[in-house]
Amino acid sequence: MNNVRKLKIYQLRNLEEIPQLKVLSKEELFNIKVVSNVLPFRTNNYVVEELIDWSKVPDDPIFQLTFMQKDMLSNSQFSRMADAISRNLSTEEIKKVADTIRKELNPHPAGQLTANVPFYDDEPVKGIQHKYKETALVFPTGGQTCHAYCTFCFRWAQFVGMDDLKFATDESKRFQEYIKEHKEITDVLFTGCDPMVMSYAKLKAYLEPLLSPEFDHIKNIR
Repeated sequence: MNNVRKLKIYQLRNLEEIPQLKVLSKEELFNIKVVSNVLPFRTNNYVVEELIDWSKVPDDPIFQLTFMQKDMLSNSQFSRMADAISRNLSTEEIKKVADTIRKELNPHPAGQLTANVPFYDDEPVKGIQHKYKETALVFPTGGQTCHAYCTFCFRWAQFVGMDDLKFATDESKRFQEYIKEHKEITDVLFTGCDPMVMSYAKLKAYLEPLLSPEFDHIKNIR
C-alpha cells in the first residue's frame, strides 16, 4: 500500500512546527515572524520537505520564494512591527500596527480596486475586471487562497483579512449577467489566487452557468 502523506499547511500560527527551521538562527526566525505579521505567510509540507534544499538556506531560491525576507519591509516598517512583537502587545494591537503598514505598501497598485471594474445597471460589478475587450477577469470569493503564497505575489492584499482591501465577487451572480450581455467577451479568466483550491460544488457553481447557450460567445475558460 502506498504511504500517502496528507497535506499540512503551515502559517504564522504554527510556523515553529516546521522542524527544518532549526537551521536558522534566532534572529533569522524572528525576522520571518516579523514580516509574516504584516504580509501573508503560507506554505505546506510538500514545499518544505521536497522543494527546499535546507543545506543552502537562506540562499535556497524556493526558501526565498516562500519564506518571508526582512527586506520585504522598509527599515522603519520592520522596526515598528518588531517593537510591537517584542513588547508583547495584544493580538489586536499588533493587527493595528500591521494594518497601518499594509496600507503603506500600495496593496492595490494602479488603483486595482476600482480600475477596469465594469458597471451593470449603473452599479459596479464586484469581483470582475474588464480591461481588455475580449477578456473578463473574475475573482471568485471561494478561490482567494493558494496552497502556498509566493513572497513576490502582488495580490497579497487578498489574504490579510482586511475586507476593504479584498477584491472578490459577491454571491449575486451579477458578474454572470454582465458577461452574458457583453458578447465581445470570448475569454473568462478565473484569477486572484488559485481557483482550483475551491471545492467541486463551488467550482461547478461558477463554471456550469458559463456552459449554457446564453454564453455561447465564451470560447475559453481559464
